[in-house]
Amino acid sequence: MNQDPELLRRLLRAKDTMDAASHDDWPVRQLARVSGVSEAHFARSFKDAFGIPPHRYLLTRRIERAVALLRETDLAITDIAFQTGWNSLGTFGRTFRDVTGASPGAIRAREQAGPSEMATVPACFLRAADRPDLTIAVSEKRRQKTRRTLGPEATEVP
Repeated sequence: MNQDPELLRRLLRAKDTMDAASHDDWPVRQLARVSGVSEAHFARSFKDAFGIPPHRYLLTRRIERAVALLRETDLAITDIAFQTGWNSLGTFGRTFRDVTGASPGAIRAREQAGPSEMATVPACFLRAADRPDLTIAVSEKRRQKTRRTLGPEATEVP
């Protein structure tokens, strides 16, 4: 969809606001206010412009930040969860695993294992390859996984 350049500037303002403080909660109401548009218009326009809803974008940023902290620090996983905006260690761990395919501890172990052939790959390529894919909701990923495990007749996640 071709959007108005002024609207895109406003949406980028909201996106930059989330980037600057991804550890904060950003309700659509507040982001719409930053953008100077209604809540419904903001949510619809943000998804049209960036391909994912605002909440999923925020989850992506939080997971990316958590992976960076796991890689670059020796902070406890609990501290990383709370620093990146999660209110529950359980929710952090479950969402992290759903998005990245591994637990925070496994990611830390892999990242800190030492130099490998990957050391010759530019860091920007590695970060792009590890960027979480949140084009569908985490709960939908769980439903798809359950269907693959239990068969197509499975409709509910336990």
